[in-house]
Amino acid sequence: MKQTVVMYPGCDVGHAGPMTELANVFLKHGYHVTMVLVEPPFKSSDSGATAIKRIAASNPSISFHVLQALPLPDMFASGKHPFLLILQLLRDYNELLEAFLRSLPQESLHSVVIDMFCSHALDVCVKLGIPVYTFFASSASCLSILTQFPALIASRQTGLKEIGDTPLHFLGVPPMPASHLIKELLEHPEEEMCKAMTSTWKRNTETMGVLVNTFESLETRAVQSLKDPLCVPGRILPPIYCVGPLVGKGSKDDNGAASNECLKWLDLQPERSIVFLCFGSMGTFSVEQLQEIAVGLERSGQHFLWSVRTPAGSHDPEKYLEVRPEPDLHALMPEGFLERTKDKGLVIKSWAPQVDVLRHRATGAFVTHCGWNSVLESVVAGVPMLCWPLEAEQKMNKVCMLEEMSIAVELDGYMGGFVKADEVEAKVRFVIEGADGRQLRARVAARKEEARAAMEEGGSSRLTSILPPVSVGCGEYRSADW
Repeated sequence: MKQTVVMYPGCDVGHAGPMTELANVFLKHGYHVTMVLVEPPFKSSDSGATAIKRIAASNPSISFHVLQALPLPDMFASGKHPFLLILQLLRDYNELLEAFLRSLPQESLHSVVIDMFCSHALDVCVKLGIPVYTFFASSASCLSILTQFPALIASRQTGLKEIGDTPLHFLGVPPMPASHLIKELLEHPEEEMCKAMTSTWKRNTETMGVLVNTFESLETRAVQSLKDPLCVPGRILPPIYCVGPLVGKGSKDDNGAASNECLKWLDLQPERSIVFLCFGSMGTFSVEQLQEIAVGLERSGQHFLWSVRTPAGSHDPEKYLEVRPEPDLHALMPEGFLERTKDKGLVIKSWAPQVDVLRHRATGAFVTHCGWNSVLESVVAGVPMLCWPLEAEQKMNKVCMLEEMSIAVELDGYMGGFVKADEVEAKVRFVIEGADGRQLRARVAARKEEARAAMEEGGSSRLTSILPPVSVGCGEYRSADW
């Protein structure tokens, strides 16, 4: 009888993609995989239900089980941060998750792999005595910082916000300006968000092992730091396994008309000439910033492909809740911009087939928000990046991309919330035209080869043939071969 691995990405569609790629790794090693999904609670222009259906349709070898939808917690209307809502909602799903796991033949249930935000599911696995692993969808550098963070603030009576750009020193990563941490971690240690996040990151390393979406040569020091006894004094962390880069094959069949428009246009462009600008599903800018970007692109004289979203509301958490209409490009862009640049640029509404664009021969640079999925997709494609981090862990990623991985340059001004046209013009030209830009492209090309080698049979991300049993209080764990 085939052994079954259950994968639980929670309600984060952005994490369901790389977890699906991990599921395909288990399939190749002879396991049956069931992915348990939760309908995303937040409205957006990219429907969570649509994304789930798309993932399921393109992965027929994986079994999908969607937990019955639960009503949103009361605090949905209370104005609390969406992250707290997600944690509460996932905690509420524990009962349904437990019932589903009990329904499976126990003799064939191999293990459960939970997403980094599904730490409450650990309680279910402990109760049932099922081996459980964490899938950490971000970088090893981020995992190392977050794992060391509780010790950093344990003795502090105040938050970190007041120390500004003062560098903080963590094992395995470059000096990290305090201002670049996840902003909620800068609050007072007793603030609800800070406590919730700190607890979540701690529980990520209380499973039998952590599978990280990275490859060791990209983040050597960070990976080694998580094996160092000094990382968390007095505590032995579980094994850390590099299993990446987990990147999709492309999405040419999704959003067909938009995809075809992009790719047909790219086919007509010179090799390595295009600057691609895309800022993830949540990345939005004010009208003033959009127009400043447009001026910079036009002045640069470079070819460009730009995915634009309708500006979000003024209150930060509301962007998770609102449905934004399709952008009116003529209203958002400077007068005459679309007409003047039609021979060199293409501005598209909201959605771009990012993996396909990055792998296209015409793409020469990527202006990115530094979300980890986007970083890995660009590395795999061998495309250098211009960093414009916006939120979450993206500023931490930026520091490591520049100072540790040497795969990017930054756009000055992002910390102040506004990047000027002159900076956009200069950095785009730097990467596409300059001699230093050629050196950057060569470094990224080398990383591309390292990524390819890591994922080959016998590569560093394929050497973890056995996940050894680690006693974490969950009864008699079995070894997890994969």
